[in-house]
Amino acid sequence: MLRNSRTSHASSPSSRLTRLAGAVLLSVSAFGAAAQEKVTFLTSWYAQAEHGGFYQAVATGLYKKHGLDVTIKMGGPQVNGMQLLTGGQADFIMGYDIQALNSVEKGLPVVTVAASFQKDLQGMMTHEDVKGLADLKGKTILAATSAHTTWVPWIKAKYGYTNDQIRPYTFNLQPFFTDKNVAQQAYPSSEPFQAAKNNVSAKFFLFADDGYPPYGTTIVTTQKLVADKPDVVARFVRASIEGWKSYLANPAPGNELIKKDNPKMEDDQIAFGIKRMKELKVFDGGDAATLGAGVMTDARWEQTYKFMVAAGLLKPETEWKKAYTTQFVKDLKVMP
Repeated sequence: MLRNSRTSHASSPSSRLTRLAGAVLLSVSAFGAAAQEKVTFLTSWYAQAEHGGFYQAVATGLYKKHGLDVTIKMGGPQVNGMQLLTGGQADFIMGYDIQALNSVEKGLPVVTVAASFQKDLQGMMTHEDVKGLADLKGKTILAATSAHTTWVPWIKAKYGYTNDQIRPYTFNLQPFFTDKNVAQQAYPSSEPFQAAKNNVSAKFFLFADDGYPPYGTTIVTTQKLVADKPDVVARFVRASIEGWKSYLANPAPGNELIKKDNPKMEDDQIAFGIKRMKELKVFDGGDAATLGAGVMTDARWEQTYKFMVAAGLLKPETEWKKAYTTQFVKDLKVMP
């Protein structure tokens, strides 16, 4: 009777369904664990608020939710991100349109897959008497060496500034502090923050608001990863953009990881950076307001290509459309 009872119970439809459901759950669980794809993301500089969305996606489990085990590595002055990407030391890097176009011109198999910011964060810090970028004629403009292959040709062409106005920026703010006739390159959360800390009144003008075309804080990967693992690219893009939306709403989780990676980054500077990103609408402005965050368009990339060609920074025959793809952002629809 005992044996027959067990046999009868085991063969019942409800029992079979229970076992089947359990097997499915175990299978899904095992698949979920196996699906955690290891990914390395390299930033462009030391950890800061402008990298917050990526740190937030780690801190809040957004990458894990999308089946990714993401390691963030910091960039820095001696780190060549493009070299590490093409050498297989990183799966994704924080990039820049001009860098991507130059890389394509050189034949490097890289591609931009999303734009965290609709505006590049480069701008100019000036004294209070300056009303706009057009007012800098006759003033000294401090620019780093790298600026001569990015925004310096743009600002010269747009406003007619001359070479003798441009002087080297050594990342020392004392010349600006002591000379009212000096303007200098700046990022919204860096040099203006230091000026405020030193009780120096200053204005900041974002180049993008005057028409400088590149996107900001882009996500760049290899053509091979896009071809071989488009699902991984799609999941990384979505989780990263969701991370940015989350970070700007409640940055505390991401900030903890930023400070862990970069102990010199203090709370007041992080807060200042977040405030400025919101005010300048770098994440949710432009096309992102209607098409969704992370979006890129052919028209914007063409503007950057044309600017670079006109400035002699890129050969006209460069296959500029290889520098990006919209396949991972066109239907993303992460609305800010």
